[in-house]
Amino acid sequence: MGVLSCWGERVEKDQMILPLPEEFRPGLKIKAFMGWDGFEIREESVNIVDMCLAWMEETQRYSCGKCFPCRVGTKVACEILRKIVQGKGEEKDLEKLEGLLESIRDSSKCGIGQTSSVPVLKALRYMREAFEKALKEGVKERGKYVFRLTAPCMNACPVHLDIPSYVEAVREHEFSESLRIIRERLCLPGTLGRVCVRPCESNCRRALVEGSISIRELKRFVADYEIWKKREPVFDQAEAPRGKRVAIIGAGPAGLSCAHFLALLGYEVVIFERHDRPGGMARWGIPDYRLPPDILEREAALVKRLGVRIEYNADVDKEKFEELLREYDAIFVGVGAQGSAEMGVEGEKENYEGFIPGVRYLYKINRGEDPYPEGKAVIVVGGGNVAMDCVRTSLRLGKWPVRLVYRRTRAEMPANEEEIVEAEEEGVEFHYLCNPTRIIAEERKVKAVELIRMRLGEPDASGRRRPEPVPGSEFVMETDILVPAIGQRVELSFLEGSKVKISKWGTVEADPLTLQTSDPKVFTGGDCVTGPDVLIRAAAAGRTAAFMIHSFLQQGKVEPTDEQLMDKILEKFKLFDPKEKVPVPPGQMREEPFMLEPEVRRHTFEEVNKGLKTPQAIREALRCLRCYRGAMVAL
Repeated sequence: MGVLSCWGERVEKDQMILPLPEEFRPGLKIKAFMGWDGFEIREESVNIVDMCLAWMEETQRYSCGKCFPCRVGTKVACEILRKIVQGKGEEKDLEKLEGLLESIRDSSKCGIGQTSSVPVLKALRYMREAFEKALKEGVKERGKYVFRLTAPCMNACPVHLDIPSYVEAVREHEFSESLRIIRERLCLPGTLGRVCVRPCESNCRRALVEGSISIRELKRFVADYEIWKKREPVFDQAEAPRGKRVAIIGAGPAGLSCAHFLALLGYEVVIFERHDRPGGMARWGIPDYRLPPDILEREAALVKRLGVRIEYNADVDKEKFEELLREYDAIFVGVGAQGSAEMGVEGEKENYEGFIPGVRYLYKINRGEDPYPEGKAVIVVGGGNVAMDCVRTSLRLGKWPVRLVYRRTRAEMPANEEEIVEAEEEGVEFHYLCNPTRIIAEERKVKAVELIRMRLGEPDASGRRRPEPVPGSEFVMETDILVPAIGQRVELSFLEGSKVKISKWGTVEADPLTLQTSDPKVFTGGDCVTGPDVLIRAAAAGRTAAFMIHSFLQQGKVEPTDEQLMDKILEKFKLFDPKEKVPVPPGQMREEPFMLEPEVRRHTFEEVNKGLKTPQAIREALRCLRCYRGAMVAL
């Protein structure tokens, strides 16, 4: 038999239907794939019976053991398949196996049991002759397989946190265990539990019933619970010192994450931070009402407890970078996008009093300074999260009126929906489809902004309709302070003249999987590679870089891990189907945290979101469907 594809409702002979690459890694072909909805055999050398056994063994290993069908059923299925592989099976074993797998599929309480039977049942149906042959002859040679357990939420998370497991631990009142699971891959649970953009929740199957699981809030809950109960944080035991030194440039989420995992791997780590406190853009670019600084400082202190040293007020220039190259075995560049993009309007470069870029504005306020205390009226230009932070922070400084100017409509705004809604509730005035053309000043002070009306034309590269100016529609809006927040850039002048290549977009060029730059001993991740991006992706890049640096220092080379390659394959699959009919009766509504009322919060930098209470967190965890999905390749 040649190619056979059985996936979902489709069964195709001699046709490959799955979005799989030809090779797993260079020179290593993918011979077959098995997953939650079927399988695809690409080469005749693959023994489907052996693959089914390997599949069920992995399933059994990951079974939580909480329900009888999955706990016992998968074990018995493994025993039957093992018997067949050894050539000791009987015809009745196939019927017994088929009935057992149907029972596991129909009776299991979570995704592991519900989906693990599917590919084996399809193999029994469409490749039965292979099983009958194995009954007589057994399997002569076991195959080589790579298995990956995922879930729609895990697949969407840049860190690939084991979300169903940490949510399950909350359900079982095992809050410390939940936090331990999170910290296996993320060292900033309290920080990301507050400001993560929650891509996981957009891929939550419970959203198709009555609302996604509050995954971020549960992460925050277990991180805060440790503080409430004054419990000592528990980390994996660090490995023995390896006698190698790694320098990290930047103590933001990427740098702290990289340092954390390198320290656990046994390396001496020194972070060089240009400011006097850790956190990078998380510290200086996010207002206190969203992320209290003591939360971030505590998590940075926990990284230092692993032996990491942070040198503050250490601005790395070209000379210092060359020194680090000489003195350290490897370097991680994790600087954030702390520069501001220009609007390109008349008067922007005149250094008028009252004109200040968004990132600089937030930096000063987070240091306790109002850059223009006498100014009251504020206009912020932009539609992203930085713009939202600027307008909401302005209100808390007593500014009024506070207006936001955006060249597209509300539907095109890239800011998080919750940030937009909260800004609207607090009284920010939104002015859509207009854009600045000129800054009007008197005696070198900002007095007004000339704007022009916009209309939406054809979609641009981002998929959003391109804004076009409407001729003759100029108008003037008075203001004391003008804050452009239309984008950020990375300052990388310290890399000029080095072996590290810079892209035409002003970011560091690096391998997308290994994060190694054109200088083999320099690795990078976060904003300096992607441009301004979200914290969770920076933290993910830091962790990845740590393990790549480890490989480089121990083996002299780097290559993507099996886990990375499986995740890359799974990105092509639609683990989350927004049209799926989830067979769960509605009724368990999503738990929401207590929020300060708009009239209260607009006058204070006190944290707005107060998080979930313990009973709420447990009820919320009970809503999780544990939508695990297995995936396996034969090589």
